[in-house]
Amino acid sequence: MEWEGLFADLEAQWEAQERRELDAEVADRTRRERALVDLTARLAAHRGRQVTVRTSAGDPLTGLIVDVGDGWLALARSPRSVLVPLAAVVGVDGLTARSEDATAARRFGVGYALRGLSRDRVTVIVVDVAGGITTGTIDAVGADHVQIALHHGDEPRRAPNVRATRAIPFAALVSVSTG
Repeated sequence: MEWEGLFADLEAQWEAQERRELDAEVADRTRRERALVDLTARLAAHRGRQVTVRTSAGDPLTGLIVDVGDGWLALARSPRSVLVPLAAVVGVDGLTARSEDATAARRFGVGYALRGLSRDRVTVIVVDVAGGITTGTIDAVGADHVQIALHHGDEPRRAPNVRATRAIPFAALVSVSTG
């Protein structure tokens, strides 16, 4: 019996088993780390990249991710920019495996972003979960809804131009376009 051959064979088996255990541990750690990554972090890692966002109503929205926040993302599209609540997103095409720490996203929610649009008095086009389209100016933003003065998009928000007002719950928002 050759002791050297036997020991070399045992050593090779030992090293192979250690490699298998290490590979299994690395794979397990990778799965655990991926399980902690949320969609916000994935979107934040793709700022400046083009994606297609599929929503619960309406056509897919293709554009560059310009910002991401707590429960929303903003896309630059031509001719309008669009704010999309993540609750309305049913899929995002074009993401790679990249992700960033969630702190890379803005900490404020949809309501805060809508308050900025209200402050600037821009005309918005809102798509809701039923596929309805509302055009007008955001008059007020509540804790869970937005109040819109309805008027034609090519008209300024002036009393004679306002046909009615509409309150839309945040939960019903699919997209808010500006520009």
